[in-house]
Formats: sequence, structure tokens, C-alpha cells
Amino acid sequence: MQVTKLDHQLHILDDGRVRAFLIAGGDSALLIDTGFADSQVYETVKTITDLPVTVLLTHADPDHAGGLIPFGACCAMEPDWPMIPQGVSIHSLNQGDVFCCGEYRLEVIPIPGHTRGSAAFFDREKGLLISGDSVQKDGPIFMFGPHRNLDQYIESQKKLLSLAPSIRTILPSHHPCPIGPEYIEWNLQDALDLKAGKLPSQPHPNLPCRICQGKSAAFLY
Repeated sequence: MQVTKLDHQLHILDDGRVRAFLIAGGDSALLIDTGFADSQVYETVKTITDLPVTVLLTHADPDHAGGLIPFGACCAMEPDWPMIPQGVSIHSLNQGDVFCCGEYRLEVIPIPGHTRGSAAFFDREKGLLISGDSVQKDGPIFMFGPHRNLDQYIESQKKLLSLAPSIRTILPSHHPCPIGPEYIEWNLQDALDLKAGKLPSQPHPNLPCRICQGKSAAFLY
């Protein structure tokens, strides 16, 4: 696990496949996502802080919620609750909820589409958006399977685009990180082109979907 400190409180935990984000404040900590079951996020967090940790999920795909069990509890959008491992206590995330930790103040922004319960976390003062899988450079962004919805994804990107003037930095869960707010508009345009059937595509070699190549990111659709 590679640990990168963005400042004295914010750590990026990267296992080479997916990222989690840890904010260690004065008397508590926030962890955004827990990686795969074998990512060792819990063990890594314990080497960084012994503060009590609240886990927030951007969404509940296995590469984000797979490491939840050692933590015992999480906060997640209700549409993703069925995807969360058994035995984990779940608390609801709602539009406008705010989680304060140290110098950070994270506001919950529901952005369904990649999953029904996808969420972003936005610190307005810092201009920082933690976007999960919904805003990326290069991708691929997964948009196939029963819990994906391209129309919802497009509407969510439009919602994020309305915040873009206040965003300076985006921390995505995959691929290059950090990226700039321009990727919101670029991912939105690629998604609109995907819906319109304008993106060049080819069958995925292993998955039941196509690789659709946009200008800013690819989609698996």
C-alpha cells in the first residue's frame, strides 16, 4: 500500500488498483472508502492514526466497500445498502449532510449513475471534491450491469458541473490523481456522446460489455 500525504491531515491510500482517503483530525478521523477485501486499508489506517474512524462510502462496489468488515460500520447512500457486506452496521448518507474532521468539512453530494447510491464529498472552502468513480481521467468508467444508469450519470455530472466554479481539485478513486474540475464537463460530454452512440467502441475481451472511447475517458457499457 502506497501512502501519500497531501497535507498534514489528508492521506491517499493507494493499493495500485483503487484509492481510499484518510483525514486524521485532532480527535477523530474520516475514511472515504475501504478498498478491496485484500487491500489492507484497515491495517494501513492503524499505522497512521489511533483516532476513532468514521467510514464514508462513495459507493458500495467491492473495490470500495470490500475492506469494511474490520471497521464494523459505515455511512452510505441507501440505494447501495444491499451491496454492503453482511455484518456491517450501516448509517444513512443524505444530501447536504456535513462531516467535519480537523480542517476539513465534507458535504455529501448524491451523484447516482455509476451506482444507484454513488456520492461525492465536497469541501467548499478548500475547493476539494472526492469523486469516487464518477469523475475520472482516462477511465474506464464502469457503466454496465444492473446497478448502473447512464441517464442518472448524466444528470449527476450536470449537478457537479454547477459546482465546478468552486472546485479546484478532484481526487478520483482510479487512474490519474489529482485532476482538475474540467474533467466534469469533459466526462459529461463523453457520456452524452455515449448515449447518442457517437463513441467508437469494441468488445471487451473478458467482460460482457463494450469499451467505448471518449475524449477524456473510456466507458465500459
